[in-house]
Amino acid sequence: MGCVSTAAHVGGSQVLGIIPTALAEGNFVGKTVGEELRVPTMQDGISKMLDNSDAFIALPGGIGTLEEIFQIASWAQLNIHHKPIGLLNIDGFFNQLLSFLD
Repeated sequence: MGCVSTAAHVGGSQVLGIIPTALAEGNFVGKTVGEELRVPTMQDGISKMLDNSDAFIALPGGIGTLEEIFQIASWAQLNIHHKPIGLLNIDGFFNQLLSFLD
């Protein structure tokens, strides 16, 4: 995410990094470009992403990324939002997930 946020910031886009406190304090993230918003929990972070985003695109990641994808998708099914959701399926990273969901 660091490369993506840096490229967006350099290109003139507004960048907001929403980071759970445990990740920020555990030095799991690099230097934030743009604005940084620390939140108490992952759930709070997902809510803030919903409030501050026009769309969602997930890059290959781990369990936290899957949590975010499924939370945002389930909120879309419940008509809590109508924002586009996409997966950046680099080298077929999400193929098995997409197959499972199909």
